[in-house]
Amino acid sequence: MTVSGSRTPNIGSKENPVDLLVVGGGINGVGVARDAAGRGLSVILCEKDDLSEGTSSRSGKYIHGGLRYLEYYEFRLVREALIEREVVLNVAPHLSKPLRLLLVHSPEQRPRWLIRLGLFLYDHLGGRKRIPGSKGVDLKVEWGNTLLRSTFDKGFAYWDVWIDDARLVVLNALDAARRGAEILTRTALSAAERNGDLWRATLRETQSGAERTVHARAIFNGAGPWVEKVITSIDGANSKSSVRLVKGSHLVMRKWWDGENGFVLQAPDKRLIFVNPYFDDLALVGTTDVPFKGRPEDVRIDRGEIDYLLDILNSYFIRQHGSSDVLHAYSGVRPLFDDDDGKSASAVTRDYTFEMDVGRKGAGRQAPLLSAFGGKLTTYRKLAEHALERLAPFFPKMGPAWTDSASLPGGNIPDGDMNAWLASLQGSFPELPPELLRHYGRCYGTAIFDLLSGVQSLADLGTHFGGLFYEIEARWLTDNEWARTTEDMLVRRTKHGLFLSEAEKASVEAWMTRRRGAA
Repeated sequence: MTVSGSRTPNIGSKENPVDLLVVGGGINGVGVARDAAGRGLSVILCEKDDLSEGTSSRSGKYIHGGLRYLEYYEFRLVREALIEREVVLNVAPHLSKPLRLLLVHSPEQRPRWLIRLGLFLYDHLGGRKRIPGSKGVDLKVEWGNTLLRSTFDKGFAYWDVWIDDARLVVLNALDAARRGAEILTRTALSAAERNGDLWRATLRETQSGAERTVHARAIFNGAGPWVEKVITSIDGANSKSSVRLVKGSHLVMRKWWDGENGFVLQAPDKRLIFVNPYFDDLALVGTTDVPFKGRPEDVRIDRGEIDYLLDILNSYFIRQHGSSDVLHAYSGVRPLFDDDDGKSASAVTRDYTFEMDVGRKGAGRQAPLLSAFGGKLTTYRKLAEHALERLAPFFPKMGPAWTDSASLPGGNIPDGDMNAWLASLQGSFPELPPELLRHYGRCYGTAIFDLLSGVQSLADLGTHFGGLFYEIEARWLTDNEWARTTEDMLVRRTKHGLFLSEAEKASVEAWMTRRRGAA
């Protein structure tokens, strides 16, 4: 791995323990690893699968305040989330962009005055700078009679932020590595025990079974749906908290409207269903909230969820859709903090909490175990700040918070003006198609100049696998972004898998097999 951090020799030994062992390579784990490394702590992160393989790559692709959470009086959470919209636009303009949403008014679900009040709070709680405010919309004027059913004539326009969730995870891991963290994918924490004021942890590579012993001053458990499982693997650890697993599923379909705005539909159960542009000609529809039992890695969408989403679409739009219109679907398990009050799945808080375990009373100063319960993609950066505040007493020389203004890798776009910067790329690479440069720019930002170093023509990109996927990008992903399988490349690091045929995917797999054999 080209970018793996400036690993200190023998780091993690008893004589040279690592400051922080982070368990979990989802958004919360990599966020904590990045923040901690930037504050001067030595960090090792282990993830039993690929980065963002679980919940963090299966979201609704939003950094949003959570308009619906206002109904549950979660004002602090909404304010924190609204502020994060502006932060992510500044630090990762290549991954994010403001998205206009049309909330179609359905008087059977919520009165107009309640929505207006909610949007007023939404506009003012977070201190908007770059994001426009909300306003009422006459849907007939905007769309005529060709898109929405005639019963829907009023709505509200407001804005949130679109994000590439899986790449947000990878870029946090990249920045952590560049600041000295060691990122170990497909490496599980199999056991840990306290040894005086240190943790003695056993890490196991999930494919080879090879084991490594790591000594750490503290452990952060950011394993998401597996947070309780990690606690049970740690000798002497126990927890009074738990997570409530909720399945959220999305559909990918052909886009059937013009323009770049999305839609928010009020479901009969009071949920808000989002219908958003996805790439140039696709739509992303979701999400469901279904209680989930079983192994999180086994989550799959079921027929009832597909029908639920299609029924809501068909109740609002003139064009009717069936299951044959679903091109792709994905599901994720959300590890929501379980406050055990009998709420429905959609009403369970999206806030997060921590639990600190410092060992037996009277045993002297013990190595801390900090576990995170709950949370969501939007608030990962604040969760990381708060986690390090909890760990600060154990690291008195740790630096201050810093991530609110530091660009993620590739995010140093001049003035944050992504459109102007993308337009300028054609002058640097005149022989490459605009759509290809836009893809590279959106994925890698200013790192495009490293990716395309020495490239003068399409022939310099190597094998063309199909669509916009060329060998030069495949090499970049395996050399720099911990991609070790075809799925890592086509599903998480990029979304090329949506546009390649089965034969083209097979050619990528053959290339990966040859590359592994040559390693």
